[in-house]
Amino acid sequence: MQKKLLSGLFWVLLANLLVKPFWILGIEVGVQNAVGNEAYGFYAALFSFCYIFNILLDLGITNYNTRNIAQHPQLITKHLSGILGIKLCLLGLYVVVTFTVGMLMGYGSEEFRLLALLTLCQFLNSLILYLRSNFEGLLLFRWDSLFSVLDRILMILICGLLLWGPKFSAFNSHFSIYHFVYAQLVAYGLTALLALAVIGRKARLRRIRFDRPFFAMVLKQSAPFALLVLLMASYNRVDPILLRSLVGDTEAGIYAGAFRLLDALTMVAYLVSVPLLPIYARLCHEDRSQVAGITRLVLLPMMLFAVGAAVALHLMAEPAMQLLYSERATDYVPVFRVIVFGIIPISLTYIFGTLLTAGGYLRQLNLFAVSSLVLNVAVNLMLIPHLGAVGSAWASLAAQGLMAATQLVLAIRLFHLPAATFRPPSLDDLRHLRTILK
Repeated sequence: MQKKLLSGLFWVLLANLLVKPFWILGIEVGVQNAVGNEAYGFYAALFSFCYIFNILLDLGITNYNTRNIAQHPQLITKHLSGILGIKLCLLGLYVVVTFTVGMLMGYGSEEFRLLALLTLCQFLNSLILYLRSNFEGLLLFRWDSLFSVLDRILMILICGLLLWGPKFSAFNSHFSIYHFVYAQLVAYGLTALLALAVIGRKARLRRIRFDRPFFAMVLKQSAPFALLVLLMASYNRVDPILLRSLVGDTEAGIYAGAFRLLDALTMVAYLVSVPLLPIYARLCHEDRSQVAGITRLVLLPMMLFAVGAAVALHLMAEPAMQLLYSERATDYVPVFRVIVFGIIPISLTYIFGTLLTAGGYLRQLNLFAVSSLVLNVAVNLMLIPHLGAVGSAWASLAAQGLMAATQLVLAIRLFHLPAATFRPPSLDDLRHLRTILK
């Protein structure tokens, strides 16, 4: 199982580390520089709004499916045809809820125009994540790696041409946030079609089923996963929404700009969790004695990366922001110096939260997430009027810290992780790792 984990990590990390840093630090930064902080803050706030309600497109099905297919791979054909039917039904629910809440929040025609495009983007992205969960559950990590970056590759090509292509020089001068969203629509659509073709062939998909008893069974079992995703999305994405409501688009844009580099850093921790979930799920089902060994294999390298990156970037915050942004780069520095330390608790969450999810401890995780969300909102409301985006950075760090600490303590207690799990590897461990790699 350790060999499968290392193979999965290799392919997922290789694909994503070659593509996503350029997407986040090249294309997204280029777009923000092209449209300005106010326009990008407008987009970031609406994107966060859509992202919070994204759970209605999934209702925890993706995480449930990864765990379920990893433990029962023979169910892939039945579940794929039935869950695709559920996803189409959930699209209608998502559109109704997001537009209704938008009306209650007083959104106007400009907000709804962008909101309509973003809801379709979110549906296609959710469909891709569900299709990838089938590859992950079957431990087909090479296919999962390809579809984890294909949408970004397509967006890089499209946005790169629009922003910097010489043949589009007349178009560059009026690049708007809508061109960025249209590029996402095209890339997500093509990726979803290709992923469906591949997994459909492997699962011998014949048709999409609309089976009410199956719908009810899946939604009942995935409900705890849905609540967890909703709560975590809320405490991770509520900051730009509160900033826009309390102090305006510009502060929301500054926060989004400072958060972007943290988002790029957390990509490493997220990618580690992708093969971890199905592997932890299979071990929890078959052999819990290997959990400590798998955890030790990823924990120390992850912590060395997280702590090293946080300290180095805190000290180099000013040159890092000046390198990325052409407009008022110094405005991002105090926000980034705080928020960059979030990489440490987020990395712990991706390890121990994944373990607890695989083990089925959803009730405890949901309680932790509720506490983190309450803390985040409370600190935001106290600090935003006085500190603006810096206050949101402190709120985010507090919420992430609480979530990581509670998950770590619970994982140690439930899985009886020995102290050796948290010690550096010995020479024997390194020899064992070399044997696995062979």
